[in-house]
Amino acid sequence: MKIKGQIVDIQNQRIFAGQVTVLNGKIAAIEEIDHNESRYITPGFIDSHIHIESSMLVPSEFARIAVNHGTVSTVSDPHEIANVLGIAGVEFMINNGKQTPFKFNFGAPSCVPATSFESAGAVIDSEGIKTLLSNPDIKYLAEMMNYPGVIYDDAEVLKKIEWAKHYNKPVDGHAPGVRGADLSKYIDAGIITDHECFTYEEALEKLQKGMKILIREGSAAKNFEALIDLLPEHFENIMFCSDDKHPDDLIVDHINALCKRAVDRGIDVIKVLQAACVNPVQHYNLDVGLLNVGDPADFIVLENLKDFKVLQTYIDGQLVSDRGVSKIPAVAFDNLNNFNTSAKQILDFQYLSNAKTIRVIEALDGQLVTNEIMANALSENGNLVSNVDEDILKMSVVNRYKDESPAIGFIKNIGLKKGAIASSVGHDSHNIIAVGVSDDMICKAVNELIKHKGGICAVNEDVTHIVSLPVAGIMSDADGYTIGRDYAKLDAIAKQLGSTLTAPYMTLSFMALLVIPAIKLSDKGLFNGERFEFTSLEAS
Repeated sequence: MKIKGQIVDIQNQRIFAGQVTVLNGKIAAIEEIDHNESRYITPGFIDSHIHIESSMLVPSEFARIAVNHGTVSTVSDPHEIANVLGIAGVEFMINNGKQTPFKFNFGAPSCVPATSFESAGAVIDSEGIKTLLSNPDIKYLAEMMNYPGVIYDDAEVLKKIEWAKHYNKPVDGHAPGVRGADLSKYIDAGIITDHECFTYEEALEKLQKGMKILIREGSAAKNFEALIDLLPEHFENIMFCSDDKHPDDLIVDHINALCKRAVDRGIDVIKVLQAACVNPVQHYNLDVGLLNVGDPADFIVLENLKDFKVLQTYIDGQLVSDRGVSKIPAVAFDNLNNFNTSAKQILDFQYLSNAKTIRVIEALDGQLVTNEIMANALSENGNLVSNVDEDILKMSVVNRYKDESPAIGFIKNIGLKKGAIASSVGHDSHNIIAVGVSDDMICKAVNELIKHKGGICAVNEDVTHIVSLPVAGIMSDADGYTIGRDYAKLDAIAKQLGSTLTAPYMTLSFMALLVIPAIKLSDKGLFNGERFEFTSLEAS
């Protein structure tokens, strides 16, 4: 097979008219020849940090869509399914992904459970990490989000890092807001990437101290605008990632969109492609071609280097996408799950208190971080209830692994005026998270998810809408385009109920993510992520 085009030689920083010859899945030759082809040939895009589960798709379905955007590979942390099913969940992701030509690169989830302050479905200790890292299919130790454990020399945390060093595999970081001496100690432990920077200054300090920064632009957390101006000077140490990508967003674009936005800002296209294609391969030692003779024939054909419209995607010389049509067939698989709680009663969601002031989670659109604010409590017969007029809504996290009393909190900026929304996609432990205008609406939404053993839903007095997620309670068994359309409809319904958030369900899913400050809710109670301890809902 021979393909002509304008060949983008990133490593030698030049573009020339040429021809690529592919033989037996490898690049046999790259020749500089005259022709009239205006299309561009570049290495394929790589998402350098993503939880495939966030797309609500199994890996094989994710691959079928991602290749249409020129993505040929991901560096994937199966942390979400691991918190539900442990090592068996990681093995499911690896085996399902192997049934496609797409190049998934899974890590060993370092924090299962993420903290001791929540109930997860599994535990992967340092011996489990050793088992995973000894597997050649596991490429790295995934994000070490227990940064206090690193900083304060937690023995079990340090054992996990030592096993990564033993097997000569990189260690990914997760250290939002960590600066100064604490950051230096975190880096000295052997952790040299971070995707959690949300300010230019934080990312710059980490770069100056030798870390590689992943610029994240996902469905909920969006840090591109804050960090992209670092790329021109630090392009050799920057990568692009989405972290979490909802299915309707994945249908629209992927890493190609970040390339377009960067070039639109006037950044040199070669530097942009270095971040999007080359750096992940070199950092993680991936078996992904970079458009060199002898490499695997992993490359894409672009209409131009401005819009980054993908005409064709090749993996190991195989055409896997042609003008927006995926050539990867669907894969059959068996569902697996871990959902063991029974239906709840409305009284379970009462919070009896005489408090006048309460601590409230302030959700921030497009961010994983939250603020802690104080608000006046609204009480009915001694039960603290949602204050719809002030947008202070009751929130609950329900243990889905066994029967326990629901945890209760309050949240601002969800914006619902009626009904409730709920999700069993609740990072990191994937318990049920629900927010609503009344206790009965919250109970209705929670019970809908329990009945289906996982999903996302929106309810009102007389209407229920649900997208079922029967694979571990976090992924669909439907095809990617169906789940994308269904999710988009549910997103619209949440907004019809009053939510003003860009991605209501994605934001909701992070409100139990304890390792991101400042205040979150686990199934065990309200949690201060800055002090790493439980805190009281009642302020006075």
